[in-house]
Amino acid sequence: MQNARDRLLLAAAELLESGGTVSTRAVCDRAGVQAPTLYHHFGSKQGLIDAVASHGFTQYTAIESSGDPLDDLREGWDRHVQFGLEHPSFYGLLYGRAQPGKPCAVTAPAHAALRERLTAARGLLKVPAADAAEQVLAANVGITLTLISQPEPDFGLSGRVREAALAGVLRMPPTDDRATRASAALTLRALVGDDQGDLTPGEHALLGELLDRLAH
Repeated sequence: MQNARDRLLLAAAELLESGGTVSTRAVCDRAGVQAPTLYHHFGSKQGLIDAVASHGFTQYTAIESSGDPLDDLREGWDRHVQFGLEHPSFYGLLYGRAQPGKPCAVTAPAHAALRERLTAARGLLKVPAADAAEQVLAANVGITLTLISQPEPDFGLSGRVREAALAGVLRMPPTDDRATRASAALTLRALVGDDQGDLTPGEHALLGELLDRLAH
């Protein structure tokens, strides 16, 4: 059972997405709470709408450009993860309610901003910006949901997945050998997965163990 605050946020977001009337009554009916609960958490209907806007849908656009597109992409990734960890119920409801063939309009501005940041890094892009955005976003959402489920979030894992995701779509500038080795090992580990290919079970297990060690 999600708490009342998260249900109010999601109800308002859904009404905004559908173009419905975002009235106090409509939001409260959708969230299954009474009006005093909304006022308790947000002060007013406008306070709730402002909270929806500030609770991560513009997490990428909120970043002022540093002049380094790669640094901006890294900061955007980290802010996305932090938002999910700070609002796990809301994040889970939002990103866990995908419908076939229907992109989420509520998060569309943040996704568009990610595409813009990748376009700004066009000199480094290996693939079109739109494709790069889809790949990076998929990895960003996946690691956020993974960290939410962990008793103690592994931020090191987030960093490694981030670097592997960016390396998959960008021509990364030279880094130290250890970081390069870790990124390559992580990428290969993901590709190998549970597919043994021509390896024996023992060889597959040994390869997985070696790649895990190299990725840390």
